[in-house]
Amino acid sequence: MKVTKEVNQSGRIAYKCSCCGMELGSLPLTFGSGYPEYYFTIPEIERERRVEITDSLCVVDDEYFFIRGRLTIPIVDCEEDLIFNVWASLSKENFIRTNELWNEADRVNEPPYFGWLQTYVPTYGNTLNIKTQVITQDVGFIPKVIVTEENHPLALAQIKGIPLEKALSIVTEIIPDLHQETKRE
Repeated sequence: MKVTKEVNQSGRIAYKCSCCGMELGSLPLTFGSGYPEYYFTIPEIERERRVEITDSLCVVDDEYFFIRGRLTIPIVDCEEDLIFNVWASLSKENFIRTNELWNEADRVNEPPYFGWLQTYVPTYGNTLNIKTQVITQDVGFIPKVIVTEENHPLALAQIKGIPLEKALSIVTEIIPDLHQETKRE
């Protein structure tokens, strides 16, 4: 799928697949993974026994701990951001602390937790196991994930933002991959 930006008859910006002509009401800008990448290293037949997972938390073998968060890339010439719901590893201590404060309003006062990114972010090279900070948000919101891996393209994109044309090219590359991800799960 190749997405192009056009102004439709009502004067609004529309996004259209140049392959099939399907018009998207808005540009899809939020993507994510339902599982940390480490989950896929566990044989499928063993997952039920070895993995505990919710929408936002995952434990493998009572030894590996993961949290889902939101990694945001500003689009400098657009009112919206490109968002990836990603997974990061946490130490056992930070994971326990996160669980203790999960429903507490005071959790926003926690210092950032160190984590290793556990999601491949398309078009940004190797993002698996790069350094991150996981920043707790208000109750009901997943944490913010900031890439801290020095000079990594993803860290630079989070800091500087990207132009809309770059976001369009990323979306164009991601959409076919989403179909593959669905088959994998």
